[in-house]
This record gives sequence, C-alpha cells and structure tokens, in this order.
Amino acid sequence: MPTLILVRHGRSTANTSGVLAGWTPGVALDERGAAQAAALPARLEGLPVAEVVASPLQRCQETVRPLLDARPGLPLHSDERIGEAHYGDWSGRKLAELKDDPLMEVVQAHPSTAAFPGGESMRAMQTRAAEAVREWNARVERDHGPDAVYLMCSHGDIIKSLVADALGLHLDLFQRISVEPCSVTVIRYTRLRPFLVRLGDTGDFASLVPREEPPRQDATVGGDAGAP
Repeated sequence: MPTLILVRHGRSTANTSGVLAGWTPGVALDERGAAQAAALPARLEGLPVAEVVASPLQRCQETVRPLLDARPGLPLHSDERIGEAHYGDWSGRKLAELKDDPLMEVVQAHPSTAAFPGGESMRAMQTRAAEAVREWNARVERDHGPDAVYLMCSHGDIIKSLVADALGLHLDLFQRISVEPCSVTVIRYTRLRPFLVRLGDTGDFASLVPREEPPRQDATVGGDAGAP
C-alpha cells in the first residue's frame, strides 16, 4: 500500500496570535509560514509524489502552493475530511480565554469523551480523517501502484490523531504527540499494519534549545494555536 507524507500547514496568523482558528475563513500563513512553505519543495526533492491532497482551508492551500508550482502537472485534491476540527463555539477565540474552561481539561486529559459546543467530538474528527486516509490509500494504489507516495497537508490535531490511529494508540494518548508547523510525518501502510517512518520532522532543532523562561502552558488542542 502507499506511503503517506503528512505535512502540517506552515505557521499561520492564528498561531502567532494564540487563536483557535478552526474553520474561521481568512486565516493565512504569516511571514514565517510562507517561508516554511517555500522551503517545502527542496525538502521533498527526489520524492516521487504522485498526488497532493489538502484541507480546503486557506493555510493548507497556501502551504502546498510552492510545491505545486515546482512540479507542474502534480494534481491537487481538496478533502474536507482532513480539514481542521470543527471547534464550534470555540472557533476564533483566544486560548488564554479557554484555558480555564472545564472542557479544556477534558480535551487534554480525556479527549475521547470531548465534544466542542456547537462543533464535533474529537472521536468524530479522528474517524473522518482515518476514513479519508484509507480511501485515498486505495485510490492512490489503484492509480499509481502499491509503492506510490502521496502527500496530505492538514492540521495539528488531525495529524496527531492519524499518528495515534497508525500506532494503535487510544485517542486519549494523542495529546502526547507533537507536530510543529510545516513538519513532515510519514506513515507507510501495508496490508497488515502501518509503520510510522517519520514524526514531526522539520530539520530544525531550534525549538529544542532551552528557553530562558518556562514555555507557556498553551492548550495543545488545535495544533493551530499551540505553535511555538
């Protein structure tokens, strides 16, 4: 079965402002995010990417654009099933405002039971994304063969939930997984089991340097809002 390259979108304006963007329209890449997207073609050079699938949200579409420009003819497909979690009434709000909400503790410690007011549950989010991957695996294998490589550009929580699915981890453990903006995660699917080949690879170790001040305890829900 195919190998899937999961790319989280580059750093967005919501990341830098600490906002839980969700499906809020008009959330673009910031200057650093645009630079991360521009570097993506060189990072993936030599990989025979057969298809590109992206969340329809602007920040993901902008992230894959340099890769598509560098590879004329590479098809782009938009799939809402790998779009950001539907945060409902939480969308567009500051994480600083949400951190004391009792639901946030559930989201962090017991996400399999969490459902966003006016939105969806985290279980539903994981289910739709995993179903999308399985359908795309079959489609890519049919059209390009079992050794094909394809790319999906999505969001922090979606990618973390797909990694948990691939590793057979309960959704309650997915908050232990970290994927930074424009990081690359690779899952190789086989008939019997998936293999996690890369996790959150950015090629940049700057985030590992100890900080002079303790990091903010931002919620990790919405990788879109917890970026360093």
